[in-house]
Amino acid sequence: MKANTLRVYNTLHTWVGLMAGWALFIAFFAGAITVFHHELHVWQNPARLEGQHGTEVQVEGPAVDAFVQKLISVHPDAANSVYVGLPSKEEPDFNAYWQDKAGEWHTMNGARLNGDKAAQNDTSLDHATGELSAFLNALHYSLGLGLNGTYFMGIISVLYGLALVSGVILHLPRLKKDLFAVRPGRNLKRFWMDSHNVIGLFSLPFHLIFAITGAMFCLSLVMVMVFNVLTFDGKLFDSVPRVTSGTPEVVASGRASPTMTSAQLLAIAREHGGERFTPTAIRFQRYGDANAVADVRGESTRALGNGGSVGIHAAANEPNAGKLIANQTAGARDTNHMVYSAMFALHYGTYGDMAVRIVYLIAGLAGAFLFYSGNLLWIETRRKARQAEQPRVHKLLAQATVGVCIGTCIGVALCFPAALLWPERAVSYVFWPVFGIAVAWALVRPPIRAAVELLYVAALATLTVPLSNLILTGDHLFVAALNGRWVIAGFDIGAIAMAVGYVALARATQRRAENGPVESVWASPRAVAARETREPQAAMRKADAS
Repeated sequence: MKANTLRVYNTLHTWVGLMAGWALFIAFFAGAITVFHHELHVWQNPARLEGQHGTEVQVEGPAVDAFVQKLISVHPDAANSVYVGLPSKEEPDFNAYWQDKAGEWHTMNGARLNGDKAAQNDTSLDHATGELSAFLNALHYSLGLGLNGTYFMGIISVLYGLALVSGVILHLPRLKKDLFAVRPGRNLKRFWMDSHNVIGLFSLPFHLIFAITGAMFCLSLVMVMVFNVLTFDGKLFDSVPRVTSGTPEVVASGRASPTMTSAQLLAIAREHGGERFTPTAIRFQRYGDANAVADVRGESTRALGNGGSVGIHAAANEPNAGKLIANQTAGARDTNHMVYSAMFALHYGTYGDMAVRIVYLIAGLAGAFLFYSGNLLWIETRRKARQAEQPRVHKLLAQATVGVCIGTCIGVALCFPAALLWPERAVSYVFWPVFGIAVAWALVRPPIRAAVELLYVAALATLTVPLSNLILTGDHLFVAALNGRWVIAGFDIGAIAMAVGYVALARATQRRAENGPVESVWASPRAVAARETREPQAAMRKADAS
């Protein structure tokens, strides 16, 4: 390949990486933990504060009916369309979501519905969006910034794909020679470059999956809007619900009719979903109306696209009662649902067991390392040799990289004890102040000192995960492991391992500060002062010798 072409790809890879690096670090770090979405529910379960542990839950139809009927009697708007999450080991209570006539979302669970009037009227989404797993997921796909953040991450995913393609093309010529060449030694810049390249190449399949599916998920609404105007003459929006959901949207007939029991609906769904299908939720539309339908959603084991649903005509006294509207479960779904379900499973690793999700965890953390190391390499590559004063932009980039990346690690770690200490308070109230303090600290300190100090703080913050688990629940690593609660023990083990990693990285960074080039922004002030002392002495000795 021509040298000019390689320079173009190198420039594209570098600048795209710089522009997207911070956002991608946050997304990858939070996303790596979000792979264990269900396990996070188990870890945060308030019952653990009382020494209780989750057990397998058998969902009974009459209990579902009682919950739905009481919910509709208190909040009639829910009858139009309500999504009811069935109890499970991870979430042993019912959870319902619906929109009112103004389009505002509400949520309710069994505990509040059975409480007093104030509890029944408390339908704020804070109960759902503020919990640990929900916040980390939002941090992953939108940086916690809502819909605008989702669109922003969609654009970042497109840039991320460009960086991947340009990086592969850039390194293809020397792939055979340098694939396994990780050369430790005094040349730390070369070592970091080798590590960046090797990790990037071996995790490339995961990165391609994340980039493509991330762009599709975040920009799907934008793409629909564009195609709706340019290609489908304004008719695309009418087709979207039909091709993306198990059942179409229905309108009320205005004629009351009892809805089939949940036991009947679940039995029909299991019959058509197969023995591998496990219902996890039911979406009711027009409950109590002659046009009522139910969409029984669940998961199928041993399937790439493991999510699916069975749509059923649910008005008990109508001729079509119990008949299928659609079967969108594994092995029976149409192409649209097959592709969407497979994309979701590939992005989050839901198609596999614990071993697959551990691989996704490692791939996510390795991806975060790529963006951190990429910024460091850019700074080092543009360092002016033998020049004490480096461009101000290099120092600012180093400080911001340290603050954003390590601040994210500290903030996420402290969300765990916060979830146990203040279960009624959104963990975002802890993350954002901690993140802001870390960034501010990095901006007022020399880059190397900020990096070392914040890495040690990150280690201490991460150790609060097993510590809070021990103090608040008594369910520490050894108790959990001896009783076979490896979900709980796994978080403690992972936190301790990450704390050790932060300490090791802090010590390596300190060695780099002492032994690396003194003109680098990563050089310690002490090393710089020592050089300034040595250079005049060397000049004097040279003059005396001449």
